[in-house]
Amino acid sequence: MAEISKITIPVGGSTQTFEIKDATARAAIAGGTAFAGITTTALSDGASTASISVGGESVTAVNGMMAIYNDKEFVYASSDSKWHEFGDLSSLGSLASKNSASGSYTPAGTVSQPTASATTSSTTVNSITAVGTLPTFTVSNETLTITAGTLPTKGSDTTVITAVSGVTVTQPTFSGTAATITVE
Repeated sequence: MAEISKITIPVGGSTQTFEIKDATARAAIAGGTAFAGITTTALSDGASTASISVGGESVTAVNGMMAIYNDKEFVYASSDSKWHEFGDLSSLGSLASKNSASGSYTPAGTVSQPTASATTSSTTVNSITAVGTLPTFTVSNETLTITAGTLPTKGSDTTVITAVSGVTVTQPTFSGTAATITVE
């Protein structure tokens, strides 16, 4: 993934480069979190266990360390030297671990065909022969440069409908039995 620390954009017929400062964001994420793994050490909300076993190895708990025990997710806080439960996967159904699910359902009944009639008037508008181009951007040496695009090109005249009057529409109707579909 490309990183940027500057951005260059068009300003009043020329370009100008601005620096991006992220000192606040960097300070906020200092330390962060790290996943230790699945532990065999019994953990519960508020547990003060300082060392857990992950993959047969002893791991000392540090601030932001995350671990899973019996389908429950925990994070360690050094501020109170305790593990805090923040997730519980034990109550999720079998659909929770699937990437997709599908099925088919055909409702019983019929739908009538709608009908419509109307009167119209029209006018002439211009077409477009070229849609123009979008602005582009590039990243080089941590500088984001944005360039302007081009406008569309006018083409020949086209006649279009501008008004519709005397519209009569019969709405379709459904006759059949409603159904409730439940996914578990």
